[in-house]
Amino acid sequence: MISLRYALVLALCLAAGPFAVGDESVFPYERHVETLDNGLKVIIVPMDSEGLVSYWSIVRTGSRDEYEPGRSGFAHFFEHMMFRGTDKYPSEEYERLVTTMGADSNAYTTDDLTAYHLAVATEDLPTVIDIESDRFQNLNYSLEAFQTESGAVYGEYRKNRANPFFSLYEKIRETAFTKHTYGHTTMGYERDIKKMPQLFDYSRSFFERYYRPENVIILVAGDLDAKETLATIKRHYGSWSAGYVAPEVQEEPTQEGERRATVHYEGRSLPILWAAYKMDAFDPKDKVRVAADLLADLAFGETSAVYKKLVLDEQVVEFLAADPNMNRDPGLFDIITRVKDPEKVDYVLEEIEQTIAHYRENLADEKRLEGLKSRKKYQFVMGLDTPDNLCSRLARTVAITGGLDAIDHYYETMQQITAEDIKAAAQAYLDVDRRTVATLWGKK
Repeated sequence: MISLRYALVLALCLAAGPFAVGDESVFPYERHVETLDNGLKVIIVPMDSEGLVSYWSIVRTGSRDEYEPGRSGFAHFFEHMMFRGTDKYPSEEYERLVTTMGADSNAYTTDDLTAYHLAVATEDLPTVIDIESDRFQNLNYSLEAFQTESGAVYGEYRKNRANPFFSLYEKIRETAFTKHTYGHTTMGYERDIKKMPQLFDYSRSFFERYYRPENVIILVAGDLDAKETLATIKRHYGSWSAGYVAPEVQEEPTQEGERRATVHYEGRSLPILWAAYKMDAFDPKDKVRVAADLLADLAFGETSAVYKKLVLDEQVVEFLAADPNMNRDPGLFDIITRVKDPEKVDYVLEEIEQTIAHYRENLADEKRLEGLKSRKKYQFVMGLDTPDNLCSRLARTVAITGGLDAIDHYYETMQQITAEDIKAAAQAYLDVDRRTVATLWGKK
């Protein structure tokens, strides 16, 4: 038995007809977009959601923007500090209001964005707009609160560091990038996190530079009146002063030769193998870049030959996954696996290399390609069944591209992808000279 929301989205899909080249829009809902005089962009998506609304404040700043030496980790740090309250709504009052509304409130930080989100009943939307607009314009915290939170952030880092995948991720990043800020994780370098308690004044300058209306997008979806919601947002955010200062992010030099790294993990773990290939920034109109997303599934997905061989038939690895990361600047095409037998790490890498060689030299199966394109488009639309799911799926695209137009461009480009484009993507990105290979070895 399917839910009412699921049935609604399915009906919208069927009403739109089959997914074909030339479809006007893959996005099944109306959208209202307006940019306020101060630069704040507002995207409102009305949808039948049984009295529920999701409200997202998307800051187009992540660890990518931490370009100053010794200052990594502050984008994530502010995810914590934004819950410290204002003069109007101290942290205790903010928490009381959220609890009273029965709201689901949270936040996260990545390399390219920081997102704050609440899921509430429609009648509580005006209160949400009030308290969110207040903390984005009037955040206030003491030195004591700052130092307490910086200690909590360091504790979170140490906890993450105990995870073998995080340890390897940290190493792959710092090895693959020599200039660009993608070289550090969202948590930041440990040496910088340790110094955070001494950087109270810097923390204020970070907030003043990046938490500005031109650098924030409000995405709200659900059972709402678009005109009324926009008017309320204008009333609360209209006086927010512009003043965004763009970061001076260095361009990463072209990699000319494979790089290798090893992590000797203090705990117990099977070997983890991570191969990362340099690739272009996300561009929804670039056929080669979009083809890379399909290449990842065709070559290394659960229906691929190498997955069947290594995971199912021989069972020499626990899993195999490929991720052509969606980034604002040129990033990485990651291939990750955990090997059950330490003696077979080299063998697994050889199998990965043979798979890549196959796709660099041969055309992909047209039937698999067409099936994959339809499946990915269908899965995207079916994932928009609730306000929170919709906002969650759109947040990264909105942060990286600045709006929703990229969605239609992306799926229009995807429908045009041919087997020749898949081959071109493999040749462009899966080049050994643009590769970083890191292996984690745990204690026996």
